[in-house]
Amino acid sequence: MDFNVSNAGATRMMNEIELPDTKMSAADKAANDQFVADFNKTLNEGKGAKGSVLEMDDFLKILTTQLTHQDPAAPVEDKEFIAQMAQISSLKEMSNMAADIARLTAIFGGSEATASLGKNVEIVDGEKVVQGTVRAVTRDAEPTVLVNGSYYQWKNVAKVFDTQE
Repeated sequence: MDFNVSNAGATRMMNEIELPDTKMSAADKAANDQFVADFNKTLNEGKGAKGSVLEMDDFLKILTTQLTHQDPAAPVEDKEFIAQMAQISSLKEMSNMAADIARLTAIFGGSEATASLGKNVEIVDGEKVVQGTVRAVTRDAEPTVLVNGSYYQWKNVAKVFDTQE
């Protein structure tokens, strides 16, 4: 079988092939614009909160919309999508790691406060400096110590002294 085709033959064959309409209809464009506007509104409502952060689900919705309305004659490179997915995945992992570090810091602070039981401390509470012996410790997200009948946040403890001076 011979597959050599002249330019004129190739042009005639291309003209005979029926390609689907690749242009977006006005209704599809309006629906797409509305989706983007609604999505942006949702993001802007939560500014400064979790709503302002793109999650993997948000990325997949945008990706699906792009793929649905892309021009089949000029598709978007898959490398771009893979790079975007890798970036979102990396950002999510860094966010998870930051949350884990915050939990470890709280645990460390609680352990440190517990170790101060029975020791003398100096607490800076605004303009006031308080000295006394730690009688109790609460192990919350932000530990507190009981000194001279009042609770103070552990982060305000400036010094810890050994009880034997």
